[in-house]
Amino acid sequence: VSTQSTGFSFPWSAEAMSKQSADKQEKLENNHKNEKQEDKEIDVRSYDYPEISKINLREVSTGYGFLNDIRFLLLVCSSLLALFLTQFWVSDLTVMWESFLKALSEQPGDKTWLKLLVWTCAFLAFLLTVTYYFYLKSKPIYLMDFTTFFGPKELQISSEAFMKLQKDSGIPPEAVAFQERLLHRTGLGEQTYFPHGIHNFDFSLKAAREEAEMVIFGCVDSLLERTGVKPHEIGVVVVNCSLFNPTPSLAEMIINRYKLGYRVHAVNIAGMGCAAGVVALSVASDLLQVHQNTLALVVSTENITQNWYLGKEKSMLLQNTLFRTGGAAMLLSNKWIDRWRANYELQTLVKVHKGANDVAFKSVYQQEDENGKKGVAITKELMSVVGDALKTNLSILGPQVLPFTEQAKFFIDVVRRKYLGIKGRGAYIPDFKKSFQHFCIHAGGRAVIDGLQQNLNLTDKHVDPSRATLYRFGNTSSSSIWYELRYIEGIGEMKKGDLVLQLAFGSGFQCNSAVWKCLRTI
Repeated sequence: VSTQSTGFSFPWSAEAMSKQSADKQEKLENNHKNEKQEDKEIDVRSYDYPEISKINLREVSTGYGFLNDIRFLLLVCSSLLALFLTQFWVSDLTVMWESFLKALSEQPGDKTWLKLLVWTCAFLAFLLTVTYYFYLKSKPIYLMDFTTFFGPKELQISSEAFMKLQKDSGIPPEAVAFQERLLHRTGLGEQTYFPHGIHNFDFSLKAAREEAEMVIFGCVDSLLERTGVKPHEIGVVVVNCSLFNPTPSLAEMIINRYKLGYRVHAVNIAGMGCAAGVVALSVASDLLQVHQNTLALVVSTENITQNWYLGKEKSMLLQNTLFRTGGAAMLLSNKWIDRWRANYELQTLVKVHKGANDVAFKSVYQQEDENGKKGVAITKELMSVVGDALKTNLSILGPQVLPFTEQAKFFIDVVRRKYLGIKGRGAYIPDFKKSFQHFCIHAGGRAVIDGLQQNLNLTDKHVDPSRATLYRFGNTSSSSIWYELRYIEGIGEMKKGDLVLQLAFGSGFQCNSAVWKCLRTI
């Protein structure tokens, strides 16, 4: 599907991509029939969704957070006050008013005026409660528009060119052979991007800065042009980049480039991996709750120039194969008037962190190998960590988005399996397709996409955006969910009122989700 308006094109269909990938894999298997068993620990095809009978009901109750919210208490109090006020009919109020005037002039001993005073105080308390409730209520956050990085043709890297880079960069031959076997199982196509630094074997700080400027400034320039926003209108800047964090920061680099005002609020997020994009959205959203009538610029990217692994550890070679150059820039607003020209409204954010668990903490871990070569190790426990984090996230998200029928089926199944001990059928997994029309699942690799499709019972159409993004751009880290959203828009599937789930995983270990509502057909 060609999407000229978005600046990039995807293969015609997911079937075409699957066929190309299958052909490559068949050829690969014919050439490597004697592949060692140890190599397979990296090629994890799926993971087990944790048994729902072992679900933590405290996680589910977190999704009903309004029960612990002061706003909920205020709403109950105001409702009780309203019920109290309905006990007074208009005729009663008239009588009370006349009695009050009479009491002031003729009968000082009459206590009817006390009733009117109580009624007046109750009415004022009701007004104050309702006013305070709406004051505490979160202000709506609108997504005005977003852009994704589309690199020049000379930065594209085919499978053949990738293997040539591997050999020419001095990586040990056994590591090159392993990379070749691994490459065709990743689901990546022939038009992903590497920065100039890797193409030229220049891993210097200067080359890394050039990659950051190329991606970030390219996205922001396009975003400002599309929205017509002037830089001085931006009051918040949030940037996330996990592995490249120079001084001054990337956020300050944006401030300097676009000459933003001296009161701009800048935040730079580092080390949080592919899930940091949703974290950046959360930080920007919180700042927009505090600072009125302003715009927030959010940039999600990853810098790979200085993170090309030159060693032979198989758990650390996966980063070379999967990760590619990419980025996205988003413009958020808290101005009520912007609703009429915004594309989306933020509905909810759910962030889950499993960093307290040592296995989860080290499942994606930057380190040096035995020869002092720096890289990111991805352990074979990663998929089980993903499954556990996903379970927790969806347990919290479900009560906020699932229809009542799905929630009822879920709780009936929990009672049946957990408390009655009836386990004749498989555990019931809520059907999130009844809540969302579109899914933007982090394109972390074919294994992640396959596992989520299987365990959430998604159709091929639901995961087409993820597969297409992985094929065309590779794993672009935190920005991948925005490439997927652009794909959905590009094929004309986004309609007014549709709900979109963005789901991302990252080091730490985190599973974060964002829910958007489309405000107009795109």
